[in-house]
Amino acid sequence: MTDATDATDTRNPDSGGGPVIARPRTGESDPRAAAEGDPRAPRRRLAALLDRGPVLPLRTPGGHSDGPGLVATAVRGRIDGRPVVAFCTDGSRRGGALGPADCDAIVAAIDTAVRDGCPVVGLWHSGGAKLSDGIEALEGFGRVFSAIVRASGRVPQISVVVGPAAGGAAYGPALTDVIIMAPGGRLFVTGPDVVRKVTGEHIDMTGLGGPLAHGRKSGVAHIVAASEADAYGRARRVAALLSHPGLADQERAGSGVDPGSLLPAAARRAYDMRPVIQAIVDHETGGPVFEEFQRDWAANIIVGLARLGGRTVGVVANNPIRKAGCLDSLSAEKGARFVRMCDALGLPLVVLVDVPGYLPGVRQEWDGVIRRGAKLVHAFAAATVPRVTLVLRKSHGGAYIAMNSRSLGADTVLAWPQADVAVMGASAAVEILHRSALAAAGESERPALLASLVEHQEAESGGVRRGIASGAVDAIIEPADTRARLIAAVAATPAARGQHDNIPL
Repeated sequence: MTDATDATDTRNPDSGGGPVIARPRTGESDPRAAAEGDPRAPRRRLAALLDRGPVLPLRTPGGHSDGPGLVATAVRGRIDGRPVVAFCTDGSRRGGALGPADCDAIVAAIDTAVRDGCPVVGLWHSGGAKLSDGIEALEGFGRVFSAIVRASGRVPQISVVVGPAAGGAAYGPALTDVIIMAPGGRLFVTGPDVVRKVTGEHIDMTGLGGPLAHGRKSGVAHIVAASEADAYGRARRVAALLSHPGLADQERAGSGVDPGSLLPAAARRAYDMRPVIQAIVDHETGGPVFEEFQRDWAANIIVGLARLGGRTVGVVANNPIRKAGCLDSLSAEKGARFVRMCDALGLPLVVLVDVPGYLPGVRQEWDGVIRRGAKLVHAFAAATVPRVTLVLRKSHGGAYIAMNSRSLGADTVLAWPQADVAVMGASAAVEILHRSALAAAGESERPALLASLVEHQEAESGGVRRGIASGAVDAIIEPADTRARLIAAVAATPAARGQHDNIPL
């Protein structure tokens, strides 16, 4: 049903004579023939995504998934030399609206990827269900959704939104692991005209569902690309990281920038965690191997895929330059979804901690910080992949637990010498524990008393010393040794993979 086929004798001189996507012969009435020069044509878009070389059309119950009557094209190809299955909807015909046969072509692509154990990449430009096909088109989308859910957690699923994708064509990408939006991408359940008629709100397609809306406001998009070509490039990098996870090799630790040198001297001063991450991960031609997800949404936490000693890992890190690195409702949900994805796909987790606690406030409570914060705790506690945590400066309160603590099952917990692991910061604790003594002190005596009490509090209950004594922290390491110690920790922990799907939390 989904076997690849060499439908024609067309040959690609760059592929050593291998078969390529079938092209219509002169005089044939393929309605896509006239659109071959259209940049929206599936064959052009798939060619931009895949390696040069053999590209095999798939077969569905109704024929080839590259047939003249279809709006969806499904093929086998390669990315970075490794097998993938890809499909593309044709935005140059009827707005890419999909009928039952088109949906079956997408189902065939997803099922083939599961059978072959390789990633599936979908290129979306579709107005949703084909109106003239009525309920049959809706049933077709239901089959697509079921196929995506069946594949969830079994193979990586990547969506690249290159044009408007509405209705079912919005929910399709939303069910996958990673969504990449090109500048021309639009995602919405109902378009601006329907929104205006039903709610009276006036907005255009870009404002409603463009890259800015989903990259910063909703968090639907994991990656916002600078161009359509960049979107394909980012999809290729993500697919390569997921399809070739590699093995952690201590010999690749090397020496580079001391990540400790990137922190400000003042312990209370904010800093961007990204340069620290870049100093720790592998570097290849072009820079650090780190593909960040949802960069501009819930930016107080950073998540992304990286290479560490040759191994693909998931990185979760607090970012003190945003909200002092506090966890809040959105960042907890963002982190939880990413942790679940990494566990489902068998990717070790490296967690970099510098967190003063949960962000307080009425809005946070009303936004469900309890419910969403529980998602992050659940995700880490349930994860079975190798997990290593590094505390850089501080780890306080409930956020200490939530950020992959030993009590949640972290395999290795490391800390830099200046790290402070405590219920809360020493100054805040003193103001609660010694409120009466501070109130009784004179104005001139109070600063000195406060400093003395803080110093005593840090010595007695803060710092990392007590964490080591209790077993919550394994070792204090020098910042310059961070990369080597993290690689060793990942390499020393047996590989594992969660037996669950990747629900879009």
